[in-house]
Amino acid sequence: MVRKGLPGLTAQIKDKLIQQALERRLRQAEQGKVFDAPVRASSNATDTPEQHCRFDRHQGYQQVRIISEGASRLGIASPFFKVHEGIAGASTRIDGRDFINYASYNYLALSGHPEVSAAAKLAIDRYGTSVSASRLVSGERLVHRELEQALAAAYEVDDAITFVSGHAANVTTIGYLFGDQDLIVHDELIHNSVLQGIALSGARRLSFPHNDAATLDTILTQQRHHFQKVLVVLEGIYSMDGDYPDLPRFVAVKKRHRAFLMVDEAHSFGVMGATGRGIREHFGLQGSDVDIWMGTLSKALAGCGGYIVGETALIEHLKFLAPGFLYSVGMSPPLAAASLAALHVMQREPERVVTLQERGRSFLAQARAAGVDTGTCAGFAVIPAITGSSIKAARLSAALFERGINVQPILYPAVPEKSARLRFFISCEHGEPEIRQTVAALADELGRL
Repeated sequence: MVRKGLPGLTAQIKDKLIQQALERRLRQAEQGKVFDAPVRASSNATDTPEQHCRFDRHQGYQQVRIISEGASRLGIASPFFKVHEGIAGASTRIDGRDFINYASYNYLALSGHPEVSAAAKLAIDRYGTSVSASRLVSGERLVHRELEQALAAAYEVDDAITFVSGHAANVTTIGYLFGDQDLIVHDELIHNSVLQGIALSGARRLSFPHNDAATLDTILTQQRHHFQKVLVVLEGIYSMDGDYPDLPRFVAVKKRHRAFLMVDEAHSFGVMGATGRGIREHFGLQGSDVDIWMGTLSKALAGCGGYIVGETALIEHLKFLAPGFLYSVGMSPPLAAASLAALHVMQREPERVVTLQERGRSFLAQARAAGVDTGTCAGFAVIPAITGSSIKAARLSAALFERGINVQPILYPAVPEKSARLRFFISCEHGEPEIRQTVAALADELGRL
């Protein structure tokens, strides 16, 4: 007897079965089992397994294919690599349509600000589009130092160093400063760039539960004496959850155990504090309370790149010896000039920060009132809507897109399946009517799903 189908299965059950099959195949791909073949000792190159000499058999590419095929079977179009036709801020234009936009880090609406754009254009006229060399040899330009000095002043510390990439700033700083006799302890939700830096360093790595200073204290009590240097790494605002650590407690722990403390402010500088100076200003701390401040120029500061801020010895050390700075071309002049101008506008117009914080609190309050699971979010600039299912998150994103709202899903394996979500980035230019419209549509589509 041939069965043509499975009558009685609801769409939800079918989705679940496809999802489970997808997760199994992803786990197999992660373990390298999709195209596994025994590796035999041989001098004959023809015996080399296909997955060891072909990119289309690479483990990572197999994961991409599995996700793509699974989405296709579920009738879900890819939400990624949408082409924006202009400046993406609180609104954007995609494929000829206008959208309320929650997929941009343009928190203070400074990317596209006339003063910021003018500074970038002037820098091109003065310096060109590239400095065409490492800064150490002949790539140094005045705009680099002006930006670094302004960043150091904002943190009230000695100096700063800028990198061409925020990710690279973490990788090269951690990878260079620490080694195999050291310990690095980090929040379990820390960014990939920190993990890559730790792997490069060769240091022992331990994690502690999210925002749990007490467990960190216990770990250091047990482990500190086994290592030379110890680094603790936190984020100012966690980019997936929109919450933040009780920084004074972590400062106390690091001082008690004579460890270094590093805070990644990619999403908190320009967002937290009365004037946008970040989590330090939020808590009223001194710049010297944290040993290594890290941030990015691509969020509130409307450019591209990363920075490290701290004492003179730290910055001079990195400038002369950190590979990711020493062997990299200097930052493009228009980008440095844009971020410097953005910093000046932020400091001159703190109302942008105040408005951003008001909009974030409003969005969070309305979402929670509508029954949306926002997890531990604190209501600054990053607000998750947790769906608990990658399929649900992808379909919710697509449904909102049809209603003129652009927001990206965060799917497994980027987050655990039970934590799949949409992630809303708030701008100071989002208006209350737009927020009400968005939350109403979000709650409506969640109900339909």
